[in-house]
Amino acid sequence: MSDAQLWPGVDLHVVSGKGGTGKTTVAASLALALAQGGRRTLLIEVEGRQGIAQLFDTAPLPYEERMIAVAPEGGEVWALAVDPQEALLDYLEQFYNLRRAGAALKKMGAVDFATTIAPGLRDVLLTGKAVEVVRRKPDDKKNYYDSVIIDAPPTGRITKFLNVNSEMSGLAKVGPIRNHADLVMSVIASPRTAVHLVTLLEEMPVQETIDGIAELTASGLPVGAVFVNMTRPSVLTEQQRTAAINGTLPLDQISADLAAVGIAPEPLAAELASEARDYALRIALEGRELERIDNLSLRHLTLPLLPGGVDLGGLYELAATLRSEGVR
Repeated sequence: MSDAQLWPGVDLHVVSGKGGTGKTTVAASLALALAQGGRRTLLIEVEGRQGIAQLFDTAPLPYEERMIAVAPEGGEVWALAVDPQEALLDYLEQFYNLRRAGAALKKMGAVDFATTIAPGLRDVLLTGKAVEVVRRKPDDKKNYYDSVIIDAPPTGRITKFLNVNSEMSGLAKVGPIRNHADLVMSVIASPRTAVHLVTLLEEMPVQETIDGIAELTASGLPVGAVFVNMTRPSVLTEQQRTAAINGTLPLDQISADLAAVGIAPEPLAAELASEARDYALRIALEGRELERIDNLSLRHLTLPLLPGGVDLGGLYELAATLRSEGVR
């Protein structure tokens, strides 16, 4: 159904990561990459930040499916911002035909109260919308999507967000709400779902990624891939990096090169050598963190740092990178 090469049978992609790693950017790029070739993808936001709308330079997303981009070769990217209150009204209508009563409860503040005091209920409503979309039949061409991508909460909360059965255990052990949670888990904990984590090549994000994978695995949730975001190629050779770290760069040669292009070498040569050392130490750190990711025995995909920042054109560039790494 989606991505037959990297994640066979997966049609729900959950993207999480430590704050600041660019998980929304990765989720958006993944949606574009999976849509290429005439497919339809749905990108779901659950945190109310409207980050997806900002990336695609479109109006704030409502609680309805809206097309926001055209992928290469005729694909379509749609998006939806899931609101817990609206999701609860949908639930009441779908299972009890009580939307009018639900609207009255919303006016009274009861809906907001319910989703605030019961975080497990809020999460099952948010994830439940994605599961409802995934379970649509292919013959429903207007409402069917080949892939659904959730821009999920950060790594520190992702296991609780997805493991709705555990979170609902104290709220409802039997009944329709419990049955709904079981239905959600039947998709989220199945091979139809892949939970991807986004990281930077820095110690804290990598450690949080490692811890997140351990928590997801212990909870029986399916881990997909690690997206290594904002990477930069080294502009120094290994020999130059070693010299920079050891303080043995040829300052006389650097000074001569600066003078040759009309730049006063002092004190710039020494400052450049200091910058080179900081840069070389950074590259060494990134190499060590990449080794830690390699040791996870999970597929990792690498996305470059875009010098001009991420705009709509940048999303297409990142999507093309993912396609080149095998995302289909």
